[in-house]
Amino acid sequence: MPFHKQQVLPAFREMKQLERFLESDYKYGLLLDSHLGQLRGIMNVVRKAQKELILHVDLINGLKADEYAVEFLCQDLRPAGIISTKSNVILKAKQKGVYAIQRVFLLDSTSLEKTYKMVPKIKPDYIEVLPGIIPSIIQEVHEKTGIPILAGGFIKSEQDVLQALTAGATAVTTSRQNLWKAY
Repeated sequence: MPFHKQQVLPAFREMKQLERFLESDYKYGLLLDSHLGQLRGIMNVVRKAQKELILHVDLINGLKADEYAVEFLCQDLRPAGIISTKSNVILKAKQKGVYAIQRVFLLDSTSLEKTYKMVPKIKPDYIEVLPGIIPSIIQEVHEKTGIPILAGGFIKSEQDVLQALTAGATAVTTSRQNLWKAY
C-alpha cells in the first residue's frame, strides 16, 4: 500500500519540523529545502527513528538536480523516493526503484495540457499537483492519467485536506504542522 496508507505526507524545511516529524506516528515524510552537507546526517537520524524520507531533488542546495544527482542520492543515501519537476530526474528515480514523484505546477490550461503530454512518456509513480486546493483538477488529472495524485501547495486547513482526499488525491503534502494528523 502506498506510504503505509498515510493520507498526509509531512513536508519540512527546518530542523524543528524534522524533529516534529520524527516524534510523529508517520513513517514517510518529505524533505524540502536542504543542504547537501546536511543530508547524510538527516538520513541517519531518520533511519534511526525507523522512518523514510522522500527527497525533493530540486531543492537540495549544493547539488544539481539531474540524473547524476539521483544516482548519487539513491546509491549513497537510499531515500524512499525522489520528487522533482524535471522529467529526466523522475526517469532515473524509476530506474533506481524508489518512489518517482513528478511535481507539476498547474497554472493554466497550457500547463495542464503539457502535463497530459509528458506523463505517458515518464510514467511517474505519483504526480504531485500544485496548487492542491482545486478538487476538480485533482480529479481530472487522476482520471486522465490513471496515476495516483498527491495534492500540495496552499493546503491551509483541514477542509483543504479533506477536499483533496475526497477529490481522489492519494495523499496531501503539507508543511503546516497543525495538519499533520491522521485522516
